Amino acid sequence: MPFDSLLAIVDALPDVTSLGVTGLIGAMWLWERRSSLTREQMLDDAHARILADKVQLDALVELVQRNTEALTRLTARLDAGTNFNGREK
Repeated sequence: MPFDSLLAIVDALPDVTSLGVTGLIGAMWLWERRSSLTREQMLDDAHARILADKVQLDALVELVQRNTEALTRLTARLDAGTNFNGREK
C-alpha cells in the first residue's frame, strides 16, 4: 500500500470512528473494494500480455516447423546425391 493511501486513511480515521462500528465496517468494505478493483486491473493486464505472448509464440513455433521441414528436404537431397536443380552430381 502506498504511503499516501495510508496517510489518507489515518487522516480519515477520526471521521470513520465517529460513525461507530458500522462506519468502520463500511470503511473496511470500501477499502477492500478499492483494493479488489486494483487487483482486477492487474489481472486484466496480465491476461492481455499472456494472449499477446501466445500469438507471438504460435508464430515462432510455425517458423521453427517450416525451417525444420526445409532443412529436412535439403538434407534428403544432399544424401541422395542431387544438387539444388535436381540433377545428379
